[in-house]
Amino acid sequence: MDNLRRVLSGQDQDEEQGLTAQVFNNSSLSFGTRVKWFAICFVGGIVCSILGTALLWLPSGLKLFAVFYTLGNVAALASTCFLVGPIKQMKKMFETTRLIATLVMLFSFIATLCAVFWWGKKGLAVLFCILQFLAMTWYSLSYIPYARDAVMKCFTSCLS
Repeated sequence: MDNLRRVLSGQDQDEEQGLTAQVFNNSSLSFGTRVKWFAICFVGGIVCSILGTALLWLPSGLKLFAVFYTLGNVAALASTCFLVGPIKQMKKMFETTRLIATLVMLFSFIATLCAVFWWGKKGLAVLFCILQFLAMTWYSLSYIPYARDAVMKCFTSCLS
């Protein structure tokens, strides 16, 4: 159990840590608190996404949909920061295997809100929400060994 806690909190075996890592680790949350806040953020993200989808059917609900759907995805993404820590999360997000998915995901978060509030393009906002979903899915699959390869094989076999 201690090994699991060490891995999830971002502490590798017995490596010597730098000053920044020591300060971060000494001021970090306990394992139980991390898990609780992960669950709160993740469930909050799901609730926001579902609420946003429900609000889509209101007369002027597209703005609310875009805001709540984007907020839900950001909360779900941020929830993992409580498990691994924000610095390690950022490092993992920008690894070469996840770089494109991360950039598309962050771009679609911003573009969704811009399309609704500044550009006033409802169809574009929906397109960016779909892009958010696809980018989040591809990003999440990168954490499962061989999942991306399996999805690619499935799609290529269906298209052939």
